[in-house]
Amino acid sequence: MPIFHLYAKKHTLFVKFRFNWVTHKTYKIEENYVAQTVYVNYLNLRPEKTSYILTMIDLDLSEQELQRRQKLDKLRAMGINPYPANLYPIDCTTKDILADFKEYQIVCVAGRMLSQRIMGKASFAEIQDSEGRIQVYFNRDEICPGEDKELYNEVFKKLIDLGDFIGIKGTLFKTQVGEPSILVKEFTLLSKALKPLPLPKTDADGKIHDAFTDPEQRYRQRYVDMVVNPHVKEVFVKRTKLFQAMRNFFNDAGYLEVETPILQSIPGGAAARPFVTHHNALGIPLYMRIANELYLKRLIVGGFDGVYEFSKNFRNEGMDRTHNPEFTAMEIYVSYKDYNWMMDFTEQLLEHCAMTVNGTTKSTFQGQEIDFKAPYKRISMRDAILEYTGFDISKKSEDEIRSAALGMGIPVDMTMGKGKLIDEIFGDKCEGNFIQPTFITDYPKEMSPLCKTHRNDPELTERFELMVCGKEIANAYSELNDPIDQRERFEDQVKLSERGDDEAGQFIDQDFLRALEYGMPPTSGLGIGMDRLIMFLTDNPSIQEVLFFPQMKPETGAKKVVELNDHEKAILDIVQKNGEMELAALKSSLELSGKQWDKSLKHLNQNELTKVFKNEDDVLIIKALD
Repeated sequence: MPIFHLYAKKHTLFVKFRFNWVTHKTYKIEENYVAQTVYVNYLNLRPEKTSYILTMIDLDLSEQELQRRQKLDKLRAMGINPYPANLYPIDCTTKDILADFKEYQIVCVAGRMLSQRIMGKASFAEIQDSEGRIQVYFNRDEICPGEDKELYNEVFKKLIDLGDFIGIKGTLFKTQVGEPSILVKEFTLLSKALKPLPLPKTDADGKIHDAFTDPEQRYRQRYVDMVVNPHVKEVFVKRTKLFQAMRNFFNDAGYLEVETPILQSIPGGAAARPFVTHHNALGIPLYMRIANELYLKRLIVGGFDGVYEFSKNFRNEGMDRTHNPEFTAMEIYVSYKDYNWMMDFTEQLLEHCAMTVNGTTKSTFQGQEIDFKAPYKRISMRDAILEYTGFDISKKSEDEIRSAALGMGIPVDMTMGKGKLIDEIFGDKCEGNFIQPTFITDYPKEMSPLCKTHRNDPELTERFELMVCGKEIANAYSELNDPIDQRERFEDQVKLSERGDDEAGQFIDQDFLRALEYGMPPTSGLGIGMDRLIMFLTDNPSIQEVLFFPQMKPETGAKKVVELNDHEKAILDIVQKNGEMELAALKSSLELSGKQWDKSLKHLNQNELTKVFKNEDDVLIIKALD
């Protein structure tokens, strides 16, 4: 195989090929060929293998990236593995050191180097691990007590960059200004970073420059975001604390954590548009879970007193600052309870979670102070709409509610049923007024197809939603366990779907109805949007800020490079020159075996380089694709 040598001048890359240290060929590749595969013919050297592929070269590399790759080669030439495999024996974290600082203690830590101040024979640096940062002091003669000073003079000063992971063994001391530091006795390169971090800079006046703040870049490169913006990492630490607090609360109450299917044959348990996929072996469509409610209720039928699940749900709907197509919900179902009990339970749960996450029941969200301390205000949906619009929805027909909504300037249409119309009025005129945690209770039956009819008013259901800062974070019912009533509710939802409401239930889950017919005890269920709840507990107005990797449009990049053999290149060359041509004529012009022809044509078509189709005369035609 040839040996490749790369070197760059401005925007032009030169590639020098050496074969057996005798043949020399230099190729100049003009500027801005990004991620192209370079083919070099060595017909005179290896006629049976006409192309060698140079590793994909990104000519868009910055000067720093090129320099870091050169340093990588130098390290390897010195016998230093820039990516060692062996364990590094850390015995503490920066947080441990600072919390219980003991001068002259010997420690072993590791982390990224995020600053470096070289001062001849001595240098200061700063490393960051998972818990924080600490200053480290490099002295040439401490690191290299003998005659050979290469480890300090060459490796540390010239070949280690900001962002590299290094291991440090040394003793603790404080500088003259009292800064806790580590005197380095040994250091080890643990991982070489080939891209420079976008580290912010602070000037003499304390102003921060070049901060990594662009939202799109931060969401796409969350790994960088968390390194250079440590407060972002803290949000996700609190998110984990929230899950742990809620799980402990349920476990202490004696309820069981379970798992239910994500791929479902019927998308049930909520009114939402599902993602659809296909199961090849079964030959059936499957739906990504929009809710886990119906499966959890089956478990109550099966004899569990209380079950809960943290579930990933997927809804093929819009994206905005409070909605992501993939989100996390918690749902819990407890037998022999009702929605009044569940309101009390929810207050206690959220008070406990706020204390665990923040150490207080109070949090600030976009300038508003929220207090999660129980009890919370309770108001019916009818009274809320009456208070903020003056319109009483009680005993009103669908047409009357639609006319009222239009009179309020709310855009509604004929596809909307009574429940959807009431929901539009409440969302437009009432939601934003509820800043402190507030239970909205007693929803109209049309809005709640899985909820039990209210014990005092047959037009209502025993349901509540918990509103915080104008957003719903929890939804709960006295669960419907009458299988006949449930079937009628499902059928009403299907009728709404047929009228054009794409968020109404389109399916009747016959197996769930069968489960109810075996008998489900009185049950109350609660669902909490975990992403929204952590938004309120960490003062983040965008759901993207509390998701490690929020959904984004794909990045536009260089076109995929396809490796072609000689037969494939010959076929593609003829087709590109002729445009469209008969497939039979192309095959007859090439001296290929049947296997070579089939394999080459399949590869070209699969990679969308060519396309085969029939013309009006039913003749197979091949054409090249751009």
